[in-house]
Amino acid sequence: MLRKGLAIAVLGLALVGGPALAAGSQKEPRTADWSFSGPFGKFDRAQLQRGFKVYREVCAACHSMNLMSFRNLGQKGGPFYDPKYPNPNDNPYVKTIAKDFEVSDIDQETGDVVKRPATPADRFPNPYPNEAAARAGNGGALPPDFSTISKARMGGPNYIYSLLSGYSAPPAGLEVPNGQYYNPYMLGDVSAFWKGKGHAPPGGFIAMPPQLAADKVTFDDGTKSTIDQQALDVAVFLTWASEPKMEERKAFGVGAMVYLLILAGILYVSYRRIWRNVAH
Repeated sequence: MLRKGLAIAVLGLALVGGPALAAGSQKEPRTADWSFSGPFGKFDRAQLQRGFKVYREVCAACHSMNLMSFRNLGQKGGPFYDPKYPNPNDNPYVKTIAKDFEVSDIDQETGDVVKRPATPADRFPNPYPNEAAARAGNGGALPPDFSTISKARMGGPNYIYSLLSGYSAPPAGLEVPNGQYYNPYMLGDVSAFWKGKGHAPPGGFIAMPPQLAADKVTFDDGTKSTIDQQALDVAVFLTWASEPKMEERKAFGVGAMVYLLILAGILYVSYRRIWRNVAH
C-alpha cells in the first residue's frame, strides 16, 4: 500500500506540478562541418591558430584557462607545433607568445611578489586576481574558466559556435533585465519576463554582451574575419584545449582496431587448422 501511495503521489506531481518544475529551453545549436569529427578527423592547424588569436584578443580579457600552459601550444597536435622542436619549451614561436604576458612570481631575495615575462612552462595568467574581482568586473557574474569548456557544455563546439554567433534582438514582448542579454542558444527560462502572446521564446539571458564583431580580429593568413568565422575558429581552439590529445587518442584507437582485426583473422585461421580433422 505504501509503494502504491508513493507511486500515485509521484504521478500526481508529474501531472499537476509539471509546468512549475519544467526546465528551461534553448534553440538547437547549429551544426558545423568540423575537421576533427569522426575517427580519422584532425584539427586544422590554421584554424587553431586563428582560434587562439580570437581567444587571446577577445576572450582572455575575462576568461581564464587555468589548466593550459603556453608550452601546450607547441606540443604535438597543438596550434604552433613544429617537428623541429619536439620539446615545446624550445619552440621560438611559443617563447615569443609567452613573453607578451606577465605572470606573478616571488623574488627569491626579498620574498616580495613581482611580475615577470612568462615562459613556455607558465600557465596562462588569470585576468583577475581572485573570484571577487572577477565578479565585480562583470556585474556579479563569474566568467567560467575555458580550459575544458567544450567538454563541460552539452553540444560542445556546436554550442560555443552557436552561442557566440547567435546573439539577436529579443522578441517583441520579452523584457530583458538590466545587465543581461538575450541569446536563443543560452539555456534558460524566460517565461517570467514574457509579456507577449503565445509561448515564451526559447533561450535565456546571459551576462556577457556580444563579444564578436566583423574585423574585430585580424587573421594573419588573410581569412575574412566575420562574426561567424571568429566563432567557428575559437570553438575549434577551445575544443582542442579541452582535449589536446584527441588526435593521438584517435590514432591509437585506429591502430588498436587494425591489430584486433588481424588478431581475429589469425585466430580464425588457427582454429580452422587445428580442428580441421575433428568431427563437430
